[in-house]
Formats: sequence, C-alpha cells, structure tokens
Amino acid sequence: MVSVASSAQLLARVGHDRAGLNLIVLDLQLPDAPGVALVRSLRKLVDGRVPLLIFSGSVARAQEVRELAALGVAGYINEFSAAVQIVPALAPHLFPDNFNRRGSPRVVLGIPVQYRFGNTIAAALTLNLSRGGIAIRTTSPLEAGAKLKVRFRMPGSQRDIDAEGRVAWQDRRVGMGIQFDAVDPANQALIDHFVDGHFVSKKQ
Repeated sequence: MVSVASSAQLLARVGHDRAGLNLIVLDLQLPDAPGVALVRSLRKLVDGRVPLLIFSGSVARAQEVRELAALGVAGYINEFSAAVQIVPALAPHLFPDNFNRRGSPRVVLGIPVQYRFGNTIAAALTLNLSRGGIAIRTTSPLEAGAKLKVRFRMPGSQRDIDAEGRVAWQDRRVGMGIQFDAVDPANQALIDHFVDGHFVSKKQ
C-alpha cells in the first residue's frame, strides 16, 4: 500500500507504477485539483484497468455524482464508516476473480439485515448497498446461486424493505453478495435515491 498527500504526487505515482496498481482509493479533497478533474486524469493514466473508489464524507454537488459515475468510479466509501466496514468493502476490488461485480456504485453501509433461505432465518450486518443488490457480512455464506429473501431498513426510515434475490458471490473471508431479483418499485426508488444521493452534501 502506498499513500500520497496531494493530487500531483498521486498522478506521478500512478504514471510511474501503473502495472503494479490493483486499486486506487481517492479522497476528493486532495490538494491541487478538483475531484472530478483528478478522476478524469487518473482514468487516462490507467486506461480503465484499475478500479477506483471514492473515499470521502461528501460530494459537493449532485452533478458531481453523475460525472463520477460516467467516469466509471467503482464505488463510494464514506470516510466516517467504521474500519470493520471499510476493509471488507475493499475485498471485491482487490480480489475481483472471487466476486461477481455489480454494475452500479456501492455505498458502504453497516445496518442490520435479516435473510431467509428455506425455513432458516439468519441475522447479520450489511457491507454495502447498490441499486441492484446488497452485500452481507457472514462467515457462513450460502452457495452461489442460492435463492433467498432479505429484509432491512434504510437509515432514517420507519419501514422495512423486503427483496428477493440470489447469491451472486460468496467468500468466507468476507460474506456474500445478493443480487436483487424482485423489489417493490417504491422500495427500489428508496434504494436508488439513497445510493445516488448518499454522498451529495446537503449544503447545495
């Protein structure tokens, strides 16, 4: 792992060692360059081969979220998340061959989740959430392809979200990823709104 203190140092390091990079975790508040412009420069250097995660407490504007998504940002990690949530969230990007990667950005999120398969009900914490699925932290993941039902409650919400899905990936070091197959449209809208707006500052 290599750390840098400015965007100039980051660009120099990436340009010097492109072949040795597996993942870039970027703070949008690095000195010397606006966040989106820096991501654009990084994308040109690595040519899309290295996944890039945004590590930040907030993104200044909704337009920034759209611009970052268009540049292929792999996900977002809130800098105020606990370390026990951050480290497992990096695993799908560090070990991509072991995971079925979802197309939309993920938000690191540690909330209680209940999942049911057959007659068994289990409780755990989530790792992250995207428009199309949810990752669950467990040392006893189900087999890939297994069908199950999940129930969770979005932060600040007073109602549960129920979804049907299947295991897209599983890894005993981390947990398992659930791809949604069926979600009520109103609940899907809540998920989409949360994922799209999670890092947009309220001070717009």
